[in-house]
Amino acid sequence: MNTMTTVWTVMLKELIDLFRDRRTVMLSLLMGPLLMPALLLGVGTLAEKRLTTQMEKPLELPVVGAEHAPNLIAWLATRNVDVLPAPDDPEARIIAQENDLILLIGADYPEAWRAGRSARVEVLLDSSRQDTGVVRSRLYSLLEAYSREVGALRLVARGIDPGTATAVRIADRDLATPEARTGQIVGGMLSYLLILFAFLGGAYLVIDVTAGERERQSLEPLLATPAARGAIMSGKIAAACAFGLIGLALILIAFKLSFDYGPNVRIKTDVSPSAILSLLVTLLPMVLIGTTLLTLISASVKSVKEAQSYMSVLMLLPIIPTVALLVSPVKNQLWMFAVPFLAQNQMIMRIARGEGVTAQEWSLYLACGLGLGALLWLIAARLYHREKLAISS
Repeated sequence: MNTMTTVWTVMLKELIDLFRDRRTVMLSLLMGPLLMPALLLGVGTLAEKRLTTQMEKPLELPVVGAEHAPNLIAWLATRNVDVLPAPDDPEARIIAQENDLILLIGADYPEAWRAGRSARVEVLLDSSRQDTGVVRSRLYSLLEAYSREVGALRLVARGIDPGTATAVRIADRDLATPEARTGQIVGGMLSYLLILFAFLGGAYLVIDVTAGERERQSLEPLLATPAARGAIMSGKIAAACAFGLIGLALILIAFKLSFDYGPNVRIKTDVSPSAILSLLVTLLPMVLIGTTLLTLISASVKSVKEAQSYMSVLMLLPIIPTVALLVSPVKNQLWMFAVPFLAQNQMIMRIARGEGVTAQEWSLYLACGLGLGALLWLIAARLYHREKLAISS
């Protein structure tokens, strides 16, 4: 029996055995396609509803010292702001999260106002709370608009053109596509989930066909056959890779259908057939890396339980580049496409944002990703040649 025949025979045997366990197959193949789109679209829908609510509902603003600035209070009341009475302990209410913002107007405000000087107001808030971002921006925009309006009136009263105070006018030309504007969401949650499913999609099968068969003492008869051990191992890896790719393809198809026909949210992502195919090719090296790494681990441990104990650590690996880029964003550089997990993160982000990937980046990415998978395959093959591998201890 030649090597390729052995690989195909072992691969088909493992897949047939796996698909006999219908419950495991259904959980493995359906959980991802159902869970991932629901999670992404659900989070997007909730975020959009919250943002819309915060932008459209009246801004509730307790004001301390409202009597010192009646014109400002009256102006705010015409801008969808509900001015509330001053609380007894403003700082305590902010700390207790009973109010998002409190406006403080000092007793020196009227004097500065009558003298034509800048009158100071203070906004009390807790910047560590994420839900204060929108209301804070609303209040700051209103106060800046009021400041510009009053400043222009003061200049007109002195016979000065208000445009004189504006030496430079700034106009934005935003070149970001709708897909690029949501790059952080896509590059964070979407990248992590896709990489995780690709990395560990064949985990159940690859652990079962090595550590599991070793425990059941069915690995020893297989290794005792004339077939090369490297071919046997390759067949098992090929079966796990095929199963992982099937699950990944279903996830990407569900992802496309959800964005095409699901609820209309502001998360804009390129889900064209070419983008979906590019994502599948992008994740192919990660499927190989995850499968060969788990094969190496399964061949090194003594039981299925010990092999499964590594899963919690492996699940953290895909999130490392996401956290690193959130803490310290950097521009795309060629060397990034050679670093595992970081490369996949950057590739998914580029594709989902509708940006092009150069031939040089593709070449480096595929060469390094598939090369790492081949290296792990060689290490696992050496472990498969150990005599004590077939012995269950």
